Amino acid sequence: MNNKLRISALLAAAAMLSGCGSAGDSSSSAADSAAESTTGTAEAAQTTATERTAAAASPDDADVPSLDGYELLWHDEFSGDTVDDTKWSFEKRPSGWTNQELQEYTVTGDTIFTRDGCLVLKAIKSEENGEVHYQSGKVNSQHKRQFTYGKVVARAKVPEGQGLWPAIWMMPEDEQHYGQWPKCGEIDIMEVLGSDVRTAYGTVHYGEPHAEQQGTVVLESGSFAEDFHEYSVEWEPGEIRWYIDDELYLTVNDWFTAEAGKDEKPYPAPFDQPFFVQMNLAVGGTWPGDPDDTTDFDNAEFQIDYVRVYRKPEYDTNVTKPEATYREALEDGNFIYNGDFAEAEDLTDDVNWKFLLFEGGEGAAEIRDNTMIITTENEGTVDYSVQLVQPELPMIKGKKYRVTFDAWADEERDIVVCVSAPTAGWIRYLKDTALTVPTEKKTFTYEFEMHDKDDPNGRLEFNLGHRGSSATVYLTNVRVEEIA
Repeated sequence: MNNKLRISALLAAAAMLSGCGSAGDSSSSAADSAAESTTGTAEAAQTTATERTAAAASPDDADVPSLDGYELLWHDEFSGDTVDDTKWSFEKRPSGWTNQELQEYTVTGDTIFTRDGCLVLKAIKSEENGEVHYQSGKVNSQHKRQFTYGKVVARAKVPEGQGLWPAIWMMPEDEQHYGQWPKCGEIDIMEVLGSDVRTAYGTVHYGEPHAEQQGTVVLESGSFAEDFHEYSVEWEPGEIRWYIDDELYLTVNDWFTAEAGKDEKPYPAPFDQPFFVQMNLAVGGTWPGDPDDTTDFDNAEFQIDYVRVYRKPEYDTNVTKPEATYREALEDGNFIYNGDFAEAEDLTDDVNWKFLLFEGGEGAAEIRDNTMIITTENEGTVDYSVQLVQPELPMIKGKKYRVTFDAWADEERDIVVCVSAPTAGWIRYLKDTALTVPTEKKTFTYEFEMHDKDDPNGRLEFNLGHRGSSATVYLTNVRVEEIA
């Protein structure tokens, strides 16, 4: 295998090229891209510098900015009267096809169309004989614009409303190369829940068992529904990086894939094969929940200004998976850092404690007098709407652990504690445990045994959302320790 992967168009299938206006749109066929590597390294068809320049040339290229170190591979500014079917296919899917989503994806001009230089994916609600029906739009570039490694940039504006779920994401051209999802891999460039349009997510899925890593951006003012924002991913052989408005917020370099009971595939599988871009506006589903009477379907539009895919002239494919590092316990055996709250640390960064708000949650947290004080103004719609966490806890298969902490509240109320796996499919090492916090300080103790794959990123969570109370909660002496 060559250690340098030269840039490859991997664009449209040859049968499609006859309909293109650009004679220089030279690429390997879909069949070539599926068969180009049995090892998953995606050694794609070679192109010369002249061919690469010609492949990127189109009448509106002058409006596309250049990026240092990259060459434009393909793009769509959605400036035409109709959606370019040489780049995009319309998906037709029944309701409930995936994630318990309610919408039927249709191929009509009512759910997928261009307007004012944007692609619009619109969700429609209708009622017949007392039954509610939802339609929406989804497009993908499968078999038309697939590529291995590159930078994807999309500018979009999301709709606001309970149950709406817009997404821009990537899936492999040959989903069976490493096996069905999640073994095949998935790169989510952006997702925003219509019920919380201040928060955007970037996620990568992989492995068996299912694992994922996710980053979030929460706007201090405004929302992702009020204006357009630029979402991008830089995908390289040994690293994937997520940006919003050119601000880096997530870097991942330690994924894997495997079949149950078998060894892991050589790294960087599964992200070493051709992927394609897709965009959709879902309605309902396991994550956002169903729409309600407040959801405004007149304005349920996901607007995409452009999609641009750039690629470096070459990529070094000679990469190795980083060694996992495991946090060391403190001298007293505690894996929780600053568990006594002796340091009034920043609760917004990714060091030690972090306070988070989601799904309508409103509140604040501060450390004062060796105590974590969590105030709630709005408990939100889910238990994690108001949340305090500490990640990077080493969870080793076969080990036993004890969680202890002191807690009290201004008024007796419930909270939920757990140890979760944010990079291993959000499974629970310590199950979600509801407890009643009294008005006097009380010590809580929980023990559990780790039965899953070693994980350097267990996460202790205190969830105060959606518990029927906004009473202030106080925490001290938090410990997670290994026991015999």
